[in-house]
Amino acid sequence: MLPSSQIARELDGAHTDVLLQAFADRILVLITQIGKVGTLIQATIPATTALDPAPPPDPSEPNVIPLPPPPPAIQLTPLLGSAPSEHMQTLHSLYTSQVATVIWTEEVQEFMEAERRPIVVGLALRKSSEAEGLGLAEYERKVFYGVMEMVRELVQQK
Repeated sequence: MLPSSQIARELDGAHTDVLLQAFADRILVLITQIGKVGTLIQATIPATTALDPAPPPDPSEPNVIPLPPPPPAIQLTPLLGSAPSEHMQTLHSLYTSQVATVIWTEEVQEFMEAERRPIVVGLALRKSSEAEGLGLAEYERKVFYGVMEMVRELVQQK
């Protein structure tokens, strides 16, 4: 049986579920706040691409665990659905790149040579009531870091 795990948490007032299902040829991560699969995006990376570790913690933000930076070589391929706006499309790309990087980085730490399977991310996030401007709204930032912590916990359970 292939590993599957999930976690649910309240993130900034929204019930958030994260499911991780490992298959022989890829890993599926579903992130939903509305009970749907949402937009599916696949992240791939060449096996020869170096993965940088997470930077040291920022003393000004002691509660935030630093995330490993996504390498520029990541390729994102939309598989199903599309984001409702350009802002959400950018946010979906950010989530997919970061989720994939967290998984690949954790796999490298666990196994000396990880195979870097493609990561398929399903995103169905609640719409923010805050105006979509440049950058991330505070709500989006809190949810993003909360989701990344949930993904990290699921990967470390393996």
